[in-house]
Amino acid sequence: MIDMTSLLEQHGEARVLATGGLVLGLMFGFFAQRSKFCLRAAVIEFWRGKLGEKLPVWLLAFSTAVVTVQLLILLGWLNVSNARQLANTGSLSGALMGGLIFGVGMVLTRGCASRLLVLSATGNLRALLSGLIFAVVAQASMGGALSPLRLSISSWWTVDGGASRDLLAWTGVGHVGGLLFGGVWLVAGVYFAVRNRWSAGQWITTVLTGLTVALAWWFSFAVASSSFEVVNVQGLTFSSPSIEWLMRVLVAPAPPIGFDTGLLPGVFLGAFLGAMVGREWKLEGFKEGFSMPRYIIGAILMGFGAILAGGCAVGAGMSGGAIFAITAWMTLAGMWMGAGITDRLVDKVSA
Repeated sequence: MIDMTSLLEQHGEARVLATGGLVLGLMFGFFAQRSKFCLRAAVIEFWRGKLGEKLPVWLLAFSTAVVTVQLLILLGWLNVSNARQLANTGSLSGALMGGLIFGVGMVLTRGCASRLLVLSATGNLRALLSGLIFAVVAQASMGGALSPLRLSISSWWTVDGGASRDLLAWTGVGHVGGLLFGGVWLVAGVYFAVRNRWSAGQWITTVLTGLTVALAWWFSFAVASSSFEVVNVQGLTFSSPSIEWLMRVLVAPAPPIGFDTGLLPGVFLGAFLGAMVGREWKLEGFKEGFSMPRYIIGAILMGFGAILAGGCAVGAGMSGGAIFAITAWMTLAGMWMGAGITDRLVDKVSA
């Protein structure tokens, strides 16, 4: 068992958090690369009515995160009441509009923020360029030129923090209800995985992708509970770490070291190792000139949408969804709608 108090006394909060972010990022990057975890691919399969092998990857990873988080809470090993997704005032208009915008961009770039980072590590230069643009626009949306627009949209419809933002408290079903609800999604994921005759490796890497999301919540809570300093309880996300690393490269002094500091390098390294193990590393660029504007526009939309919504497909969709923040579920719904409509209109696909 990890003695978190001793670790914090010996190494300090900053190093422990950064190391934890690095390890969990490495795990997520490796398992996400090997399982081909991708919300965009799952959404497109769903809207096209072709329920192949991509949808169960997302369903099983997502449900694993939900079930594990709710189980940890019921066992008393996790408390997320102080997480920003629940404790702070939220924006329902920002969640819905941000999710829609993010979903549009996700289809245009052929991957969400986490998927772009994973693909970058496998030699995909399209994903690398899109990821850099995503980080720049996210920073502009957080505190730059796009911040006034974001704040304006966010002010349209707000919700207080606490029980008003907690779907489990709002509906009265509690964490047992959350566990059962996650179990329904888990059964659905298992059904589609069995129907597609998954290999043992696919089962393991997909479940571990979702488990890593839950472990991030547990780790940050364990540090916060053992520390005399104020430590935020947080889950995996890719919007704020992207901003932090952009500022770390461009601005002095650099932002303080924390969980997000280790996360992005860890995911990149894990995905690179996954690609090497699977012999899938391949240098790729733009094949046609007209495809570059598509990726650039998509990355811009994702950067703005992620900050407006309060998180990306993993940060809001999985981490926030696993703790049943109402804004996270609205963001997730917006992503599914925005991606489905864009796939139909831009790629001219009929169901």
